[in-house]
Amino acid sequence: MFIRTTIKLNGVLSLVVMCCFVSCTQNSLTGKRQLTMMPEAEVQSLASTQYRDFLKSHTVLSQKNNSNAAMVNRIGVNITKAVNRYYASKKNSSVLNGYQWEYNLVSDPAVNAWCMPGGKIVVYTGLLPVTVNENALAVVIGHEVSHALLQHGNQRMSSSMLQELGGMTLSVALSKKPSVTQDIFMQAYGIGTEVGLMLPFSRKHELEADRFGLIWAAMAGYDPNEALAFWDRMEKASGGQQVPEFLRTHPSDAIRKEKIKSYMAEAMSYKGK
Repeated sequence: MFIRTTIKLNGVLSLVVMCCFVSCTQNSLTGKRQLTMMPEAEVQSLASTQYRDFLKSHTVLSQKNNSNAAMVNRIGVNITKAVNRYYASKKNSSVLNGYQWEYNLVSDPAVNAWCMPGGKIVVYTGLLPVTVNENALAVVIGHEVSHALLQHGNQRMSSSMLQELGGMTLSVALSKKPSVTQDIFMQAYGIGTEVGLMLPFSRKHELEADRFGLIWAAMAGYDPNEALAFWDRMEKASGGQQVPEFLRTHPSDAIRKEKIKSYMAEAMSYKGK
């Protein structure tokens, strides 16, 4: 039994090493190598389909008739312009090829927002009583935009595909196991993560997105310092009930605020750029 288990584990490790060798890419923002087995163009195509399906099944508020929906879009457009300027300054504008930014506000009491690959963003109305003002909402939207730019969803999905489908390509997985693949996709963008391998990976992603989200907010003309007040309000909204750190997909409020403070000087250096 031990020998068979060892052989199986060695096989899995060999697959992981092989996939990392073939599929690790360097992220243009962090400069770090990351596992992205899914071609970004394919992931963005799937995201576009899933996004349309989501909007069809939810109440999307009109940007023409709803001031909050117009605010979400206005902030999103400003954040997008900031991102474009940043990438242009780094001579990396080509990285944004394929991104078709879209910002929608849906009527839902959940305190939530998310971003799919290619810049498909949704903000829930339940988040607005906590953001309170445009500065805080800009920090949140900047955070979600960062998830897309950092390809966090692709990394999470690649890890899940490797674990659950043996590293099957996205196109093959969609044809052979469409429901499983779609579940993996939705989980990669914030719908449920259990304790285990993915948990610390998720926390790391959240802090990375915090850092760059503050930069986008500052460049777009908003005050990133509002992030601290926002997380104070988030803590109050949760009734002060904190899940133990090792059980959280997101960093605890206290840890998050300390990290945000450490990022603030860098973010403010981009103010007005």
